[in-house]
Amino acid sequence: MINDIKSDASGRMEKTLEALTHNFNKIRTGRAHPSLLDGIRVNYYGADTPLNQMANINVEDARTLSLVPFDKTMVPEIERAIMKSDLGLNPATAGEVIRIPMPMLTEETRKGYIKQARSEAEAARVSVRNARRDAMALLKDLVKDKEISEDEERRGQDTIQKLTDSFVARVDEMLSVKEADLMEI
Repeated sequence: MINDIKSDASGRMEKTLEALTHNFNKIRTGRAHPSLLDGIRVNYYGADTPLNQMANINVEDARTLSLVPFDKTMVPEIERAIMKSDLGLNPATAGEVIRIPMPMLTEETRKGYIKQARSEAEAARVSVRNARRDAMALLKDLVKDKEISEDEERRGQDTIQKLTDSFVARVDEMLSVKEADLMEI
């Protein structure tokens, strides 16, 4: 039973790290990366469609993305969706290819992105702690129902606390990597 609770908490914490990675990928650094455009949706004949399902997204060089739409008639729609996004990107079209140059980050925008990254990391830490709290509550319920002893509960709590500490450390490590990436010129 304790192992089930531990594996459930571990699974929830792992999902938190995946969500944090996804959120960090949305924060723009100075380099071009296809995952920057993951959140962009394009109106494709009345349906909001993810951009990565409408075009091949390639990294041309360190500071430029190129898109080749599958449907050539959608080039203006794709351009409009990119400009409407809150990423601050200005696409340039050359026939069927859309090129997106990454603007240099100013010190002010870097600090803003770092602040955003820190808040995402704090939200991840809170989510990890919530998983710990729920696991601890399940252990208390098992003791109350006399399904496990208090010694087993204590060992289970120690195990879950160690698990929580390791996941919080991974969140902190991911944050420091992202901050270093953002401060790199």
